[in-house]
Amino acid sequence: MNDYLNMFSLEGKVAWVTGASYGIGFAIATAFAKAGATIVFNDIRQDLVDKGLEAYRALGIDAKGYTCDVTDEEAVQALVRIVELEVGPINILVNNAGIIKRIPMIEMSAEDFRKVIDVDLNAPFICAKAVIPSMIREGGGKIINICSMMSELGRETVSAYAAAKGGLKMLTRNICSEYGQYNIQCNGIGPGYIETPQTAPLREPQPDGSMHPFDAFIRAKTPANRWLKPEELQGPALFLASSASDAVNGHILYVDGGILAYIGKQPQ
Repeated sequence: MNDYLNMFSLEGKVAWVTGASYGIGFAIATAFAKAGATIVFNDIRQDLVDKGLEAYRALGIDAKGYTCDVTDEEAVQALVRIVELEVGPINILVNNAGIIKRIPMIEMSAEDFRKVIDVDLNAPFICAKAVIPSMIREGGGKIINICSMMSELGRETVSAYAAAKGGLKMLTRNICSEYGQYNIQCNGIGPGYIETPQTAPLREPQPDGSMHPFDAFIRAKTPANRWLKPEELQGPALFLASSASDAVNGHILYVDGGILAYIGKQPQ
């Protein structure tokens, strides 16, 4: 049994999870730490980094936090050099940082569209580009891109986000195509709808006791009939970060409670 469990060990690995001060990135990073990895994370502001460091310390995790804008190529390259000097070569990259702007397409400015593309698509390109050379020198590495249901589906008000996440799916496959020969595996995780502080207002009962309309919508579209928890991404992420997935490359693993397999409930 231990031989099988050892395939999931991250002992001796350095894992950089972008935007991992809280939420999905934090959940993934804590799982990596418990599997033996040294955690490096960044956020765009020092106060967010400080809150992240405090949260990791509360769990007994000695994470390394840095302030960095992942859309700034020079800043990302500088961060990778600092991490290599202070911690070691980055073996695992999780492109988690992301934003969404919910605006109908014809009301959305090109500037807002570009901002979403910059954070959700250009930044993963910039970060992957920064770590791939050292992964080649080290004999391999793991890149995990946090994709989305919107890598496959569209819906109202998320044209920029869907365009970015669809592009991220194809960037994932192309990194696999270009660098698989160097023992670099690049895969994606497509989360379903997750219980986070940001989604809490959408899950609260209405004054009359009924469900919020969006909560009812998500449950009707999800065979599991519930929102997912950030911790439910930990196992899939650990699999893709470990040697257990060495033959998995260019794949998007949807952790969605079955949404993509389901047409949804018939209206009552």
